Amino acid sequence: MDPIRRVAMISLHTSPLDQPGTGDAGGMNVYVIELSKRLAAQGIAVDVFTRATSSALDPVVPAYDGVTVHHVHAGPFEGLTKGELPGQLCAFAREVLRAEAAQPEGHYDVVHSHYWLSGQVGALARDRWGVPLVHTMHTMAKVKNEALAEGDSPEPLARTIGEEQVVEAADMLVANTDLEAKQLINLYDADPGRLEVVHPGVDLSVFRPHDKRAVRAELGLPPDAAVLLFAGRIQPLKAPDVLLRAVAELLRQHPWLRSRLVVPIVGGPSGSGLEHPESLAQLATDLGLDGPHGVVRFVPPVAQDELARWYAAATLVAVPSYNESFGLVAVEAQATGTPVVAAAVGGLTTAVRDGVSGLLVDGHDPRAWAAALCQVVADDALRVRLEAGALEQARQFSWERTADRVLEVYGRARAELRAAV
Repeated sequence: MDPIRRVAMISLHTSPLDQPGTGDAGGMNVYVIELSKRLAAQGIAVDVFTRATSSALDPVVPAYDGVTVHHVHAGPFEGLTKGELPGQLCAFAREVLRAEAAQPEGHYDVVHSHYWLSGQVGALARDRWGVPLVHTMHTMAKVKNEALAEGDSPEPLARTIGEEQVVEAADMLVANTDLEAKQLINLYDADPGRLEVVHPGVDLSVFRPHDKRAVRAELGLPPDAAVLLFAGRIQPLKAPDVLLRAVAELLRQHPWLRSRLVVPIVGGPSGSGLEHPESLAQLATDLGLDGPHGVVRFVPPVAQDELARWYAAATLVAVPSYNESFGLVAVEAQATGTPVVAAAVGGLTTAVRDGVSGLLVDGHDPRAWAAALCQVVADDALRVRLEAGALEQARQFSWERTADRVLEVYGRARAELRAAV
């Protein structure tokens, strides 16, 4: 069969060029751009279609060699929440179809959509262009609603229905983990024969070990500090409040730690966290964790190379999320040789090997979390063992391997679609 030459990558609600860690930008942004770059390295042209959120954005941006980002005008540039974007699906789809219509027939070989909004557009493009639709969910409403964070809002029925439609329409579904595949089958009645598990990757050239003393000096961290790091979007789903409550409990039990403890929160408000952007800072105040003798530091979102230095400077990275389809933060942190303490939920049970590369905590009880944090901080032998295990665990994941597997999925989807015609 002739090779895959061009891919239309659809990421409607967030651009892969956006800074991860704030707004709606996060692991999915990293996934889309890193996968696109690795496909392009194999000679495949990738066009990424995303909604324009500023009039200052160029309509077409050559992002990397072989990767072009199209900023599609659909609705007002600013002020639309993710919940309001379904009203712009028709406008977005029209512009995507128009862009393809300006090219020779058969321009794209496959459509790969990310998140359910993009899947709705991808299904339309699939039927119009006669090419297969491959879809990656990234997050699912039914899964999120089963384990809703305190203060978070349930996903609306419209999203659930939209996800069901995309699952039915897609020629192939890509799940990040075996657990996500089971959720697609059990909750969305996905056809197991049209489902493949492909783990996301990590850029091991960026996320790598650093000299801990040197990076701590660069970041203004004491050389002997116990650094408990959170990195990600500040919203109830990611549960940074669980870390703060656990730290307060840890200091209650071991007050001598206060002089050594530093808790950097690297990221910005997102999702329902935008409704109360200062709530985490207020919680830190209420718990006595900030002020002149405080331990919490709020750090704005940073670029990937600087984020790697923060990971490498940390004693551990905490990932207390209520759900993660995979948990890129956990793998990135481990790639720098830093152990992870994570909630035993979703893809984190794949990303982190309990007792080998980090510790998995059942539930979100601050006392249980304080105990896990204390284990890593106080037990030098355990920490050294976990640091070695973290590096070994991260080596299992690479974007090159992800791209190879996704290409196999593309080929299979196209072969089965042609056989069905």
